[in-house]
Amino acid sequence: MEFGTLVHMHGISLVGYQRGGARGPSFQAINPATGAALEPAFRTAAPEDVERAAQLAAAAALDYGRRSGAEKGAFLRAIAANLEAAAPALVERAASETALPPARLQGEAARTCNQLRLFAELVEKGSWVDARLDRAQERASGPRKPDLRSLLRPVGPVAVFGSSNFPLAFSVAGGDTASALAAGNPVVVKAHPAHPGTSELAGQAIVSAARDCGLPEGVFSLLFDAGIDVGVALVQHPLIRAVGFTGSLAAGRRLMDLAAARPEPIPVFAEMSSVNPVFILPRALQSRSGAIASGLHASVTLGAGQFCTKPGLVMLDHGAEAFVAELAALMQQPAAFTLLTPGIARGYQTGARERAAHPAVRALTPPAAAGVTAPALFQTDAAGFLAHPALAEEIFGPATLLVRHGGLSELLAVARSLRGHLTATVHGTEEDLREYADLLPILETRVGRLVLNGFPTGVEVTHAMVHGGPYPATSDGRSTSVGTQAILRFVRPVCYQDWPAFALPPELQDGNPLGIERHLDGVLE
Repeated sequence: MEFGTLVHMHGISLVGYQRGGARGPSFQAINPATGAALEPAFRTAAPEDVERAAQLAAAAALDYGRRSGAEKGAFLRAIAANLEAAAPALVERAASETALPPARLQGEAARTCNQLRLFAELVEKGSWVDARLDRAQERASGPRKPDLRSLLRPVGPVAVFGSSNFPLAFSVAGGDTASALAAGNPVVVKAHPAHPGTSELAGQAIVSAARDCGLPEGVFSLLFDAGIDVGVALVQHPLIRAVGFTGSLAAGRRLMDLAAARPEPIPVFAEMSSVNPVFILPRALQSRSGAIASGLHASVTLGAGQFCTKPGLVMLDHGAEAFVAELAALMQQPAAFTLLTPGIARGYQTGARERAAHPAVRALTPPAAAGVTAPALFQTDAAGFLAHPALAEEIFGPATLLVRHGGLSELLAVARSLRGHLTATVHGTEEDLREYADLLPILETRVGRLVLNGFPTGVEVTHAMVHGGPYPATSDGRSTSVGTQAILRFVRPVCYQDWPAFALPPELQDGNPLGIERHLDGVLE
């Protein structure tokens, strides 16, 4: 298979180094701004394609999992270079399939390449494997202490599901794929049906890089499907060892249940639902009311409210009428958004109508015309919020809910009622933070990232970033899908007892031939 300039779409799955079959039902991407169907038509992967992709991945795992950090790093860097070469075509196609502006997509393409190179640097250095060596020791009494050495090893083939709201950074070549490949796992991606053309272009970049780097054929495959059958088959396939997913709570929960029901259950690392509460404390509001209102409006409406870190709940006291009026005025500025898919648009419009009609809620923005996606601001009080748990559920789109409270005790009660979220934001002065000191320990149990005097939209790709949180923000609150710690989702510890040096991985051999950081008899060397 020749990819040439990596910008031509065939509409057929990539199964290893071959095209899949062309026997499945066809579907087309829809331009959400115009409603027009986009060429070409894409063929749903046949069951034989799923089987072959899984078999190739399992065969490749034994080879690829043992490749050096330098080889894996070179692969990740080659993917990034190919994506950069194809960036104009990727951005053009993604804009047609998502209605996201080209400038946003160009930034997302750069982020995707940067995170691939960040993982390349991580595996090239090699210390991430957490090598531990406890040498044998003769004891005066009792049996000899054995020689024990451990490190992190790849789990095996990983199924990755592309997301709708980030067609590049959380999709085919996104963080799940990058971290799984960096860990030494082959990847089978189920492309998101809303942007199959973007997915194929990115998939071609990965396959071309794999071939150029001399990697085994099954190290990467890309499967198309307009529905759910291919995804279900992947999660249930006995050769798939883990799943990465970004999407809705309903879909993520179904994947979790499918994986748990297997004869041999596997982990699902799913990012699903988060309303990212914002707590505005009194002195901060008094001193920075206008700036907070402006920043909050920008964060709620950024990307048409389709960021997983969009603030969907805002807690403030009953004395904040001027702030509420200013925010309501900002939210009523003329704006009509095109959401990622017609289904997402319908879901947002329905959710906004239902929220406005809720007996414990007052709408602070006028209802949008039928079929129009406009910003929406709602208000309730702490008692109403606590009495109606459904008010804490996410509305995916440019909407947020103000929760007015009567002071510290009510604010803490609201915080305790929250489920898991990706982020929580606090706006406060030093005096506020001292007075409301009991808030922070509660929030630490509810979220993965705590933001002070800022806004949660915008996730830096760094070593320290945590993009995760307790359920239902994710399926496993101990994980992150952004940052180098994301690699830890797709590995497991393996211990070698009394093995000769020649049979050990180089990371565990005496003399430290790779020069990595290791724990030697409990001391970091």
